[in-house]
Amino acid sequence: MLLDHPSDGPTAIRTQFGAIFVSLELSRSTWLITSLSPGNGEKMSRHSVSASDTAELMKLFSELKRKAMARTGQTYPIITIQEAGLEGFWLHRVMRQEGIESHVVDPASIATSRRRRRAKTDRLDGEALLRALLAYKRGEPRVCAMVAAPSPEEEDRRRLSRERRTLIAERIEHVNRIKGLLFAQGISDYVPLRQNRRIRLAALQTGDGRELPAHLKAQISRELDRLELLLTQIKAVEAEQDALLAAAAKFESGTTEPVAMLSALKAMGPNFAIILWSEAFYRQFSNRRQIAAYAGLAATPWRSGGIEREQGVSKAGNPRLRTTMIQLAWLWVRHQPKSALTLWFKANSQRGSKRMIVALARKLLVALWKYVTHGVVIEGAVMKSAA
Repeated sequence: MLLDHPSDGPTAIRTQFGAIFVSLELSRSTWLITSLSPGNGEKMSRHSVSASDTAELMKLFSELKRKAMARTGQTYPIITIQEAGLEGFWLHRVMRQEGIESHVVDPASIATSRRRRRAKTDRLDGEALLRALLAYKRGEPRVCAMVAAPSPEEEDRRRLSRERRTLIAERIEHVNRIKGLLFAQGISDYVPLRQNRRIRLAALQTGDGRELPAHLKAQISRELDRLELLLTQIKAVEAEQDALLAAAAKFESGTTEPVAMLSALKAMGPNFAIILWSEAFYRQFSNRRQIAAYAGLAATPWRSGGIEREQGVSKAGNPRLRTTMIQLAWLWVRHQPKSALTLWFKANSQRGSKRMIVALARKLLVALWKYVTHGVVIEGAVMKSAA
């Protein structure tokens, strides 16, 4: 019962799809190519090429098409699948440029057997990718989740918000390290982010009345060097963000583009606007469940027989978008006190503010999606021009 029973594979492949199916298992040194061609039975062929050698890959594709032509007397297109990972989307774009149908799949969405400990090899992964592609092309629902590849411009645009997030995390590390070093000497009122940090450091004394030890002062001075470099880089990134938003608003003046509409809302700062624009609203969603699931804010029910409970949000989506929406939800309650969403939150906050703020973040994301895509005004929301 656990075996995959054989079927009329060659006939189904030749008449139903009319294509050569290929999976790409990518690594830093070698790419494993697993293919299933018409006229070759149910036998999967495996080949390997050097990593990033697209010329050799295209040569292999031409050879697969030639062999299929020799077996069946017909020519067939190539359909490929690869996992989303470190390779990004450049290979996917190469395939599209060559006229090849290419798909990028979320590897976590491919079902695996839970009967025993999972075996993992490149060969098995290549076969699993190929089976997922076949099922996807047959139209089986929810067999896997294909990634919507952004354009090069969309991919480059979101670098700013991601770099800013990384720089701020590094800034927090340096600030906390400096505070920790000084707290061990009985000093708790030093603020590294103030303009007078150097002057203040020279005048510091330990809790027992001594000057700071020379090596400790030198270490903190070097930490301040790195901190000041980070502050300069953060200002540069934020200036680029402001310029990008200004250019987009100027270009989209009088239109209903997402960035212009988001920037007009009170409580929506430039950083929130560019994150929502670059991480979420650059792509299309069919319904509210899709946008909530993409952010990892969809509910995860557990219902079996008489058991019915909620397991919380899935957290399986975009973590940057999810974090941003929870932060924005708190700001929304503060700066949009008369909106319907804020009134709903306050009416239900006795059930637990942490749990309800996540629910508000989900509702707010759906409301913003309807606002930027369909022009549905958020009930009770105040625009910046009317503030």
